Amino acid sequence: MRDDDMLLEMQRLDHDELLDFLDRWRLIVQRAAALQPNVGSEVVLELKEQLDRLYEMSAGLAEDHSANQTAIAQLLEVIMRNIERGAAGDSKARDELAQEREARAVHFQLLEHPLVADLLHPQSTIGAAELAPSLLSETPDALAAALQLFDLEQLTQLYTDAQRCLAASEMSVPAADQRLRQIAAHLA
Repeated sequence: MRDDDMLLEMQRLDHDELLDFLDRWRLIVQRAAALQPNVGSEVVLELKEQLDRLYEMSAGLAEDHSANQTAIAQLLEVIMRNIERGAAGDSKARDELAQEREARAVHFQLLEHPLVADLLHPQSTIGAAELAPSLLSETPDALAAALQLFDLEQLTQLYTDAQRCLAASEMSVPAADQRLRQIAAHLA
C-alpha cells in the first residue's frame, strides 16, 4: 500500500471512529434524559459504565475532545451523586463509591496522555514489538502514566525488551537511556 493510500485509510478509520463515538454519545445522552425518577439501579449502573467507556474512547480520538470529556464527566458526576444519595445509610457502599470515584479520577488523569489512550484502545496500533521503543521515546510524564498500566510481570518483561531495544541500537540516545532508568526505578 502506498503512503498516500495508507494515510487516506487511516484518516477514514479516524473519521469512522469519530462518527461511532458521536452516535454512542448521542444515544447515551438520550437514554439519560429519558430516565424515569425511580429507574432500577442496574439501568443507572449500566449507563455509568457506558459513560466510562465513552470517556476512554474519546481520549483515543484524533483531535481535541476535551469539551465532550467534560460533558461526560459532568453526566457521570450527576449519576454518582444520585447513586451516593441512594447509599446514604450504607457506610460500606459509600466507601466503595468513594474508592470508585477516586479510581475514575486517576483513570481519567492517565487518559490525558495520548500514549495511555493508545495503549488502552481496543485496536491499539502499538503491538508487543513496538511497545518498548514507543515507551523509550516518550516524555517522562507520559512514561510514568503508561507504567501504571502494567503489573510486575509485564514491567519486568518490558524492562528486558527495552534493554534489548537499546542494546540493538547503533547509537546512544540519552533520552531513551533515561527512560530505561525510569522503567527500572518504577520496577524497583
